[in-house]
Amino acid sequence: MTDGTVSGTGTSGTGSSGTGSSDAGVSDSGARDAGVATIGAGAGPRGERAPRTLQQEQTFHDANEADFDGDDFDEEIAWSAEMQGVATEDGLPADRFLDRELSWLEFNQRVLEMAEDPATPLLERANFLAIFSSNLDEFFMVRVAGLKRRIMTGLAVPTNVGMAPQQLLDEIVQRAHGLQLRHAKAAQESFAPDLRAAGITLVRWHDLTDAEREAMSDRFDAEIFPVLMPLAVDPAHPFPYISGLSLNLAVRVRVPGEDEDQFARLKVPAVLPRFVELPRAAGGVQRFLPLEELIANNLDEVFSGMEIVEHHVFRVTRNEDVTIDEDDTENLIKALEHELSRRKFGPPIRLEVAEDIDDDTLELLVDELGITDSEVYRLPGLLDLTGLFQLAGLDRPDLRYTKRVPVTAAAFLPTDQDDEPDFFQSITRKDVLVHHPYESFATSVQALLEQAADDPDVLAIKQTLYRTSGDSPVVAALIRAAAAGKQVLALVEVKARFDEQANIRWAKQLERAGVHVVYGIVGLKTHCKLMMIVRRENGRLRHYCHIGTGNYNPKTSRIYEDFGLFTDNDQVGRDITRLFNELSGYAKEKSYQRLLVAPRHLRKGLLSRIERETEAARAGRTARIRIKVNSIVDEQIIDALYRASRAGVEVQIWVRGICSIKPGVPGLSENITIRSIVGRYLEHSRVFAFWNDGDEEVFIGSADMMHRNLDRRVETLIQLTSSEHMRDIQQHFDKAMSTATASWWGEPDGTWTRRFTADDGTPLDDLHRDRMIQIQRRKRSAR
Repeated sequence: MTDGTVSGTGTSGTGSSGTGSSDAGVSDSGARDAGVATIGAGAGPRGERAPRTLQQEQTFHDANEADFDGDDFDEEIAWSAEMQGVATEDGLPADRFLDRELSWLEFNQRVLEMAEDPATPLLERANFLAIFSSNLDEFFMVRVAGLKRRIMTGLAVPTNVGMAPQQLLDEIVQRAHGLQLRHAKAAQESFAPDLRAAGITLVRWHDLTDAEREAMSDRFDAEIFPVLMPLAVDPAHPFPYISGLSLNLAVRVRVPGEDEDQFARLKVPAVLPRFVELPRAAGGVQRFLPLEELIANNLDEVFSGMEIVEHHVFRVTRNEDVTIDEDDTENLIKALEHELSRRKFGPPIRLEVAEDIDDDTLELLVDELGITDSEVYRLPGLLDLTGLFQLAGLDRPDLRYTKRVPVTAAAFLPTDQDDEPDFFQSITRKDVLVHHPYESFATSVQALLEQAADDPDVLAIKQTLYRTSGDSPVVAALIRAAAAGKQVLALVEVKARFDEQANIRWAKQLERAGVHVVYGIVGLKTHCKLMMIVRRENGRLRHYCHIGTGNYNPKTSRIYEDFGLFTDNDQVGRDITRLFNELSGYAKEKSYQRLLVAPRHLRKGLLSRIERETEAARAGRTARIRIKVNSIVDEQIIDALYRASRAGVEVQIWVRGICSIKPGVPGLSENITIRSIVGRYLEHSRVFAFWNDGDEEVFIGSADMMHRNLDRRVETLIQLTSSEHMRDIQQHFDKAMSTATASWWGEPDGTWTRRFTADDGTPLDDLHRDRMIQIQRRKRSAR
C-alpha cells in the first residue's frame, strides 16, 4: 500500500502520496447525510444533489427559495434599463441602490461570522461552516451562472447600481475569493483546534499507527475499492465528464522506468460518507479520516503496477439553472424532466483546487473544462466543507444549542388532560396565530390536516405544496383524504428550484391516489402557502383556512421561523375559494376582501399603503412602516420607502438576506433602520405593518420584496384582525429592533455591523432563545 500522507489539498512524489502539510479537518461540497456515517453503514449520497437533511435544509438561502431563482434576470435587465444611474424628478439620487449580488455575499458573510464566533456551540459552528459552503455553491450555480449568460449573450445592460455585467462579475469573483479563503482559515485555524479540544479529531494518514493504516487499507480493499471508477485520459479515452459538486482526484501516473506522465480522474464516490470513523482512541476521542485521503493513500491499488507521480483534489461547480418556456410547453412535467436531465451538463463556472496543485495538472484541468483563470479558486486544507454537515450531526448535545422542543399552541391544547384536541372547535372559538418553530407544526397544521382527512363531515381539502419533505405526513394525509372519497386538490409547484425532482415525484404519487393535481398558472410560480378545508356543519358549509409564511414541510418547520393563521372567517373562505378557482381553472379575480394577491394586486396594495403613511407624515401626523422579509430588492418599493423616509415616516426593516436599500443617508433615508438576525433558527416569515393613524394594519404572507415575488409569482398576504395577534407580532418586532438584542445593523455602504455585546462586554439578548421562553410561559399560563 502507498505509505504517504495527504495534506487534503494535493500531493506529489514518486511511488508515494507525498507529504502532508495541513491538519485542518474540514471540507466543502454538495449535500451530505447528517448523521455520523461509517463505511458500510448505509450512509446517504454525497456529491451531486442528494436529498437534504434537516441541517442542510437550513442553508440560509435559501439557498431556499428567497434568493436564488435565475428567472429574475430578464426582469432585472428591464428594471436596470429603467432605473440604473437615473435620478428621479423628485430628487432621489442615481446612486440610491445597493447591488443584490454583493448584498447576498454580505449575507453569507454573516453566516460565516456565526461559524467564527467561539460563543456559538461547536457543532453549530460546523453547521454554519457547511451552510456557508452550500449557500455559495447555489449562488454560483444560479446567480453567477445567470450573470455569465448575460455577458456571453451580449446583454450588457448595466445593473441598477450602474455596474456593467463584467464589472459586477469581477467584483463578485474578488469578494468570493476573499470569503472562501476566510472560510478555509476559520475552519483550519479556529474550528479544527476547538474540535480537537472537545475530543473530536479529523486525522491525517500520517497520524495513524502502522496497524491502523493496515486496518484502514483492508477496509479500503473491502468497501471502497470496488466502488471506484478510475478514468484514464489518452487518445483512446477523452477527458471525462466531471459532474457538478463532485469531489475528484486528479492523478498523474507513469509506467515505471519511463518519463511520460499519464493523467487519470478518480471520482470520490458520492454514495459513501465524507468522513470515515476510526475506532476510538484512548480517552474516547472520536477520530475521522477524510474519504479522499483514504483513497489517495491507496492509489497504488487502483493503478496497479504504475508509479504515482502526483495527485490533487479538485471540484467543479456547473451552471444548474433551468429555463422552460411554459407558453410553448404542452406538458409541463415532461418539459421539466427534460430540462432537469440537461441541467447536470451545464457549463463549468468555478473550479476549486488544492492550494499546492502543480502547474501541469492545473493547466490540463483549466484547458479541458474551459475555465478562465479568474474562475479558479486555490484553497488551503480540504475542499468541500459541506462535508461538515456529517459532523454537525454527531451525538454530542454538550456541543450544540440547548434542546428546545416546540410547544403546542395554547389555543390547540385539549380542554382536559386526556382529551384529544378538536381543531375545528378551537378555530371556531377564535382565529389562531401560530409561530413556528417555537410552536409545533406537527400539533397544529399537520394535526388539523390529519383530523380533516378522517372526519366524515369534511367534504373537500385544497392545498398548495411548494416544498415538502420526504415521507411527508402532509402528502400522506391528502392521499388518505382522497381514499376516503373527499374532494382533494393539490396545487404542486414543480418548478421550486432544486426540489423539482421531489415535487414531480409527489405530484405523480398524489395523482395515482386520486388527488386532483394542478400546476398553477402558466408563466407564474405558485409560492403562496394556503390550505382550505370545507366542512359540513349544521346544514351549511364552513371554510377552515390556513394562510402561512412558510412551506408545508414538517422538517423545515423545526428550524424555519414562520407564522401561520388559522381562521374560519367567511370572507377569508370566500377569498381563498376564489383564489384556488383562479389557480386551477380560468377565473380572473379583480379583487379580494382580506387578501393581497400577486401579481395582480400585491404591489399596488403595498405601494398605496406606503403612500398613505407618507401623506400622513407630510401632514404632521405619526407614521410608521415595518417590513420583515427574506430579501428586499424591488426598486419601486424601495423608492417609495425612500420618499416615506424623506417625509418623516419611521421605516423599520428586518431582513434576513439581500437588501438593496441604503439606510441612514442624510436627505434620503435617515429615518430607515435595518436589522438582520442570523442564529439558531432561519428567519423566514414575511410581515408588513402600517400605523394607519393608529388603526394599525398588519399583514403576514409569502411574498418577499423582489421583482419575481411581485410580478411573476402567485403570492398572498392576509390582513390580521385580532388585536392580540397584531400586538404579539409588534412586540416581537420591537424586540428584534431593540439595541439590547443581538443583531447586525445595516450600513449605508452595504456593509453590516455585528452587535452582539454591550459596551461592557456582556452578551446582548438572543431573540430566538427569548422568544421560545416567552411562548413556553404563554403555554403554562394557558393551562
